Amino acid sequence: MATKTTKSTKVESVVLNNYESVIIFTPVLSEEQLKDAVAKYRKIITENGGELIHEENWGLTKLAYPIQKKTTGFYHIYEYKAPASFVSTFELAFRRDERIMRFLSTVLDKHSIQYNVRKRNGEFNQGKNTTKQQEAKK
Repeated sequence: MATKTTKSTKVESVVLNNYESVIIFTPVLSEEQLKDAVAKYRKIITENGGELIHEENWGLTKLAYPIQKKTTGFYHIYEYKAPASFVSTFELAFRRDERIMRFLSTVLDKHSIQYNVRKRNGEFNQGKNTTKQQEAKK
């Protein structure tokens, strides 16, 4: 929870919810344009009282179906804490940006948060890797 001071010197507590936003950028962007767009949205999160928890770039990935006659797109994921009113302003910025083909923002519950932390720590798929390594040694 964050605190917010108003003019009447009352301290309001602002509840920060956990969110995750997945953005698909158009594949015609250069590397520099993509970096600028990613930095722009990172800045929007921090300037509006949000806290960036994790950011992940999946790179150029094949789409399940064509969007705007394009079969690939640059996927980027933001995990952040922000007030509930922030998501609507964040998505409005997505809608206004012609570089974005699709986006999806979701609220993370306690299980999703725990899963994301475990995924970042590399707790998944370790069993498969160890069996492959053992087979390679033989």
